[in-house]
Amino acid sequence: STNLGKCICGNSLEILDQLADNSIDLIITSPPFSLQRHKSYGEVEQNLYVDWLLQFGAIAYNKLKDSGSFVIDIGGAYQKGLPVKALYPFKFMIKMCDDIGYSLAQDFYWHNTSALPTPIEWVNKRKIRCKTSVNTVWWFSKTTNPKSDVKKVLTPYSSRMKDLIECPQNFVKAEGTVRPSGHVMGMQSWAKNNGGAIPSNLLQISNSESNSKYLRYCKELSIKRHPARFPAKLPEFFIKMLTDENDLVVDIFSGSNTTGQVAEKLNRNWLSIELNIEYVASSVFRFTNNIDIAKYCYEMIVTGNELEIQSNIS
Repeated sequence: STNLGKCICGNSLEILDQLADNSIDLIITSPPFSLQRHKSYGEVEQNLYVDWLLQFGAIAYNKLKDSGSFVIDIGGAYQKGLPVKALYPFKFMIKMCDDIGYSLAQDFYWHNTSALPTPIEWVNKRKIRCKTSVNTVWWFSKTTNPKSDVKKVLTPYSSRMKDLIECPQNFVKAEGTVRPSGHVMGMQSWAKNNGGAIPSNLLQISNSESNSKYLRYCKELSIKRHPARFPAKLPEFFIKMLTDENDLVVDIFSGSNTTGQVAEKLNRNWLSIELNIEYVASSVFRFTNNIDIAKYCYEMIVTGNELEIQSNIS
C-alpha cells in the first residue's frame, strides 16, 4: 500500500463484494484473454469466457457510483483450429448491456502499433490473414451520463491545424461556406484555439516497453516479469478523461499493476487486485527507485507479509 492506494493478492469477486455500494468512480482492467495456448497468467476456455467475465461485471455494477464507468480491454482470438474469429468480445459487450444493465458509453479500439504478426498459423505460416494489432476497449457506464471530460485528453494540433488557426482565411474561402456534407464553415469557429484536438476512439499506442524500471528490476533480480502488460498510456487516457483527483480507480485483474502506478502519478486513490502473489510482489518495482528496497519488498511480500511503502515514483 501507499498513501493513495493498495494492491491486494486475492479473488476480485470476493474483494469487490467487501466494498461499499456506489463507491467506485472507475474500474479499468484487462482480463486474461481466451487464448488457445497456455499462458502463465491464466486463461479461460472460449465457451466459458463470457459467463466467467460477466460475474465481475455484475458485482461491479452495484459498486460503481452512478457517475462511474467500467472500461475493459479485451483482446480477440481465433476459433480453435480455424481461421475464423471468435465472437466472445462482442457477446460479452451485448450481455453487459442486455443482462446486467450497463450502457455502452462508447466503443474504443486500441491499435498496438508495435504488434507482432500473429496468429502464427494463419499469418506467418499460411499467410491467409493479416496480423492482429487492434483490441476492443469497451467503455461501459452505469447510467447514460457518466462523469467524463474530453478536454482533459486533448491531443496536440497538427501543423496544418495550427496554420488554419493562425490564418483561417487561407483555408476557408468565405464565412458561411457550405461543404458537400452540408456542414457550414464558420471562419471564426475554425480560428479558435481550444488547446488541442478532440481525440478519436482509435487509440494508437505502442506496447513496446523495453527500458522501464519494472523490466529492469525484473531482469537484474532474475524475477519473472508479467508477460501481458498493457502500456501506461492506455489506462492514463481513461483515468484522465473519466475521473478527477482523489477519485477511486480500481483494476480487478491488475497483473504488474500498471493501473495503480498511473493512478498514483495522477493523484487518484486506487485499488488493484491480482491473484498471483509473485506479480503483486514485483509490482512494488513500479513504486520505488531503489533496487535494494525493491528486492526487500518483493521478498517480504512473497513470504506473506503486508507492506506499506513510501511511494517514490517519478
